[in-house]
Amino acid sequence: MIDRRSFGKVFGAGAGAAAASLAGLSGLASQPASAATAHGPGPDARGTAPVRGTYTSLGALKQVEAGVLDIGYAESGPADGPVVILLHGWPYDIHSYVDVAPLLAAEGYRVIVPHLRGHGTTRFLSPRAFRNAQQSVVALDVIALMNALRIEKAVLAGYDWGSRTADIIAAVWPERCKALVSVTGYLITNRDANKQPLPPKAEWAWWYQYYFATERGRLGLEENRHDLARLVWEFNSPTWEFDDATFRRTAASFENPDYVAIVLHNYRWRLGLAKGDPRYDRLERRLAAGPMIAVPTITLDGGDDPFTPAGEGAAYRAKFSGRYAHRTLKGIGHNVPQEAPEAFAAAVVDVDSF
Repeated sequence: MIDRRSFGKVFGAGAGAAAASLAGLSGLASQPASAATAHGPGPDARGTAPVRGTYTSLGALKQVEAGVLDIGYAESGPADGPVVILLHGWPYDIHSYVDVAPLLAAEGYRVIVPHLRGHGTTRFLSPRAFRNAQQSVVALDVIALMNALRIEKAVLAGYDWGSRTADIIAAVWPERCKALVSVTGYLITNRDANKQPLPPKAEWAWWYQYYFATERGRLGLEENRHDLARLVWEFNSPTWEFDDATFRRTAASFENPDYVAIVLHNYRWRLGLAKGDPRYDRLERRLAAGPMIAVPTITLDGGDDPFTPAGEGAAYRAKFSGRYAHRTLKGIGHNVPQEAPEAFAAAVVDVDSF
């Protein structure tokens, strides 16, 4: 979920037209999917694109040792294409990009979609490793993945935890980030700012964050991880009519042995209730200072996302100093890539041309 200081309101549709964000796909979004690829990772060449909801799988996953992890990831598109890395949030997984990845592969991109630590087939290499989920280490995981796959530079795109991770890489390692698509804008965490209360209605929306701060919350997440996640999905995306099969495909990723530890540490660390790794203190201080992002950027807001700040991106516009555009997607909730895959893919294509 997004950083609570970026939370500007609990309800509100916002404004703007989703249709404008489809321009970069040159009409691909309206073309029918090939029946032969309806359950696979999508075409590797231009000219064939899926219809939303057609795909149920990103294909066979790959594994690579990167940093402290053995990272599970999906890959599609031509091996020599420009690289785009798509980053998911919580409580979600790589299936948020099940329709986005084929769209981008059809545009000629090499698409990488990794499971973040604690999710899916991603595992720690050592049983003794600190199950740490502070913001800097999740970003370092992606840098390690890029190094392991010999990717020098990529377009980074994400939402929720994925937005924060992509924002950090764009701010601190801009030489590794060609361009950025960030849902809900600038999400780099300042833990001191997080100590300040929000209006009661906003605090109420963050109930799970405080729940996770307790032992009862730990047990609840352990025992009810699927029901809890589904409740968050329904609140986050009030207009998204997902079915049971869609939820189950993602919920399988919550069976990762480190899922509970990673989720709890992430939220407790943000509130200052859990310590991070002191090796990253200097990096965290730099992030807490709110570094500017200079790479080309498109920010997206879901108009029906309860965590979208008011003002058509005005709350975070000043944090982006490079070429920039903002789009609000009417009728779309928090899980933007799965609810509006054409608009999300179009943002990637468009920002890459900046």
